[in-house]
Amino acid sequence: MLREAIEQGSEPGWDTDSSDPSRVEAGVFHTIDEALAELRAGRPVVVVDDPDRENEGDLILAAEKVTPEAINFMIRYARGLICVPMEGKRLDELEIPLMTEHITEPLETAFTISVDDRENHTGISAEERARTVRRLVDPAAKPSDLVRPGHIFPLRAREGGVLTRAGHTEAAVDLARLAGLYPAGVICEIINDDGTMARLPQLIAFARQHGLKIITIADLIRYRLQRERLIRRGAEALLPTQYGKFRIIGYESLVDGKTHVALVKGDVAGKENVLVRVHSECLTGDVFGSLRCDCGPQLHAAMQLVEKEGLGVVLYMRQEGRGIGLMNKIRAYALQDQGRDTVEANLELGFPPDLRNYGIGAQILADLGLSTIRLITNNPRKVVGLEAYGLKVVDRVPLEVGENELNRRYLETKKRKLGHLLRESAATGGAGAERSTTVGGQGASTPVPGGQAEAPGGESTGRKSSVHAQHL
Repeated sequence: MLREAIEQGSEPGWDTDSSDPSRVEAGVFHTIDEALAELRAGRPVVVVDDPDRENEGDLILAAEKVTPEAINFMIRYARGLICVPMEGKRLDELEIPLMTEHITEPLETAFTISVDDRENHTGISAEERARTVRRLVDPAAKPSDLVRPGHIFPLRAREGGVLTRAGHTEAAVDLARLAGLYPAGVICEIINDDGTMARLPQLIAFARQHGLKIITIADLIRYRLQRERLIRRGAEALLPTQYGKFRIIGYESLVDGKTHVALVKGDVAGKENVLVRVHSECLTGDVFGSLRCDCGPQLHAAMQLVEKEGLGVVLYMRQEGRGIGLMNKIRAYALQDQGRDTVEANLELGFPPDLRNYGIGAQILADLGLSTIRLITNNPRKVVGLEAYGLKVVDRVPLEVGENELNRRYLETKKRKLGHLLRESAATGGAGAERSTTVGGQGASTPVPGGQAEAPGGESTGRKSSVHAQHL
């Protein structure tokens, strides 16, 4: 049936020259559930990754649904390399090792030795490539059923899927698993007629032309975080600090095994509009008192604010260096010593300006019984990030501390390139303070005379909305 569809454009949703623009409206992506339905039906979907990453799209098909016609469609229209993302344990069972143990490709795509089905002749035809894919996902297949090298390239997906690596490899395995199918996919990069990589406008046109659903890896990440419990509550104890007494609760991420910590003041479960700080780990600032950033003063000031409030949470997330890790942060420091700013350094190292994901933090806050919060932050992206996972941020409480001569350029970069809402003086030496209130994701900034913040409803809280004092 698919062969006729490709030749005649006759099968609904799988034609090669659809003139119906309603199938894929430009700039509008389909839902993950719609994509899963397509995969169950044996149809591929177009999956787009982050513009800061490869900025490309792949055709993805569930491996157990592969046919010669589907392979031929990929060869004829997508034109990229056909690969088969799989779980590591299955590749180990089939004795298919990595192509190299030392991956130097920037995005760390885990290519294995290529393979063919033993019964193939040349191995390159659409029919024989489909046979190889079917053999790879056959639970009864043995290592001896495959020859090496071949014309199909298995890829080793990372455990944890798109939550640990936001690549097409992991997306293919996650999508197949979520569709209730064997956790493996067939993927092929989409290339333009002139041989260049298809970017988003061309990918939308490609999906429209062929009647395919189109989704993003970002939406797949969000889908998983909203539906899967990815944390485990662990040890709990009292923690007296110089700022007051807190309850410390450890949470283990089931994605990567990292331990995150919640410092809880009072009984927050079920309370509305609880004061919350989501603080990303900064060893250099939090522990060593680095003057390159404002992280340490922000952490300590947030603890003081929560203590003064008498009710709240300081969530300490293991997201060192805005998610790039300690070693890479030190490398970024070295580049900053040569004149780059914090964003330029990340980009030169091959990372986006901010790699943090707030889904795990949102799950921890929900486990603590929170649904509506007042968020201590200067970063509007953090507001949007938490609200994407079901929390409602009713107020944004600015936190401006720790400015010094050494970090002034850093603060200016956060304001200018990362969108942080900072006073003029925090970045350029000007004056003025402002308070931003965010309700339902919509922000409004208003000056606060004397730095006093108004609580929702217009009553003064009696606390500073923006904290400036170094000693806090």
